[in-house]
Amino acid sequence: MEPLLLAIDQGTTSSRAFVFDTKGAIVSSAQAEFPQLYPQPGWVEHDPEAIWTTSLATARSALEQAESQGGQVIGIGIANQRETCVIWDRRTQKPISNAIVWQDRRTSETCQRLKSDGLEPSISEKTGLLLDPYFSATKVSWILDHIDGARQLASDGHLAFGTVDAFLLSRLTGNAHLTDATNAARTSLFSIYNNEWDDDLCRAFNVPSSVLPEVYDTVAEFGHTQKDLFGRSIPILAMVGDQQAAAAGQACFTKGDVKSTYGTGCFIIAETGDHGPQSNNRLLTTISRRIDGEVSYALEGSIFVAGASVQWLRDELGMVSSAAETEEIAAKIQSTSGVYLVPAFVGLGAPHWVADARGALVGLTRGAGRAQIVRATLESTAYQTFDLLEAMERDGAKVSILKVDGGMAANDWLMQFLADICNVVVERPKVLETTASGAALLAGYGAGLFDGLENSAEMRDMDCRFEPMMHESARNDLIGGWRNALEAVLS
Repeated sequence: MEPLLLAIDQGTTSSRAFVFDTKGAIVSSAQAEFPQLYPQPGWVEHDPEAIWTTSLATARSALEQAESQGGQVIGIGIANQRETCVIWDRRTQKPISNAIVWQDRRTSETCQRLKSDGLEPSISEKTGLLLDPYFSATKVSWILDHIDGARQLASDGHLAFGTVDAFLLSRLTGNAHLTDATNAARTSLFSIYNNEWDDDLCRAFNVPSSVLPEVYDTVAEFGHTQKDLFGRSIPILAMVGDQQAAAAGQACFTKGDVKSTYGTGCFIIAETGDHGPQSNNRLLTTISRRIDGEVSYALEGSIFVAGASVQWLRDELGMVSSAAETEEIAAKIQSTSGVYLVPAFVGLGAPHWVADARGALVGLTRGAGRAQIVRATLESTAYQTFDLLEAMERDGAKVSILKVDGGMAANDWLMQFLADICNVVVERPKVLETTASGAALLAGYGAGLFDGLENSAEMRDMDCRFEPMMHESARNDLIGGWRNALEAVLS
């Protein structure tokens, strides 16, 4: 039987599963959306049970489809939305509250207080992160403080915290409480240079170490699934944060490789090798992967709203019925006529990090209509990418080729505009599901199917290159308009 690999890709708005063959081709897939919960302005939650049931259902569906065609799944890789926080009771595996999503801003005041106390430099030095509600630590503390009896349960050793990977692993195996280094690195509790949970950080964020999972390499034997889930026990051989998984799927294994994933948000990772530089431009230093105990680092820039802005057009404004419509609409007009969208719906991420910023449409005139707003929404993703690449260049990471993936990367018009505004070559692979393919590739490496990660570069088949064509003066004019719009929001 041909060996196959199952990737569980648990994202912000949906759970998806893919089965790949050893050449990187998708054999089968399944997807299920789940509700986004907004109990208060700035709050974003998920029901952990919805995360679990959709993840299990899609994994079963993809596996059954693939194995009905021959072949057998020999290993599982898990990729996940990263900073989202889940706390559950070890005895029952039941969550004690909804998950607090990475987009959630409820702990802004806590972060501001810690900044006022002068703690950001020491936290950043250890974690590579900034003080922001985006990361997990303040979410953990908030749940423990706001759920009756939670701190006592934690003191008694009954509670477990995890990012989504750890929660899924607990359910899949029945008992394991583990995470990998890429996910631990996004909590603000993990020293990325000592590669261990840090007691001083735990004290600063008031998070008891008793709730923390054990940290494994990205490729490791995390356990086996319970037999009743898939009809047999299957080893789980890789766990990795979704953006690091996408970097692996894009074969970003060499210093200087850069990928940008356009999903709900946009996340750019620039590989820096075995050196984790501290950014001088408010980017993040993060662990790209840890394999055989060896750590690879990266600079990362995070845009909170990318594809989510198109969802906003569809679901809240009713301007489009599908994301695919936006390409045709944008291409039909010459410009936005000076309209800019700053999609700070949940604050602004890198390199600005303004948690209380809010979105704005700027430059509206009586002649502005649906087409201008749709095009401005797409353009905002390119402008935000420009801001990140500019910051990376100031940090010494010169970008000439940008490897793109994610749902928005299918939009040819947007990819050409991205190349024009950022003045870089944009490369798009044939398989856009690089998060899932990266998780599968890492699991395949763990299963011994590949001699080395570098071999996987052959699995990445490029679809299209977009070369910058815009005149410099036009580019500068558009970027100037974006900066004016951004300043209106930041001020």
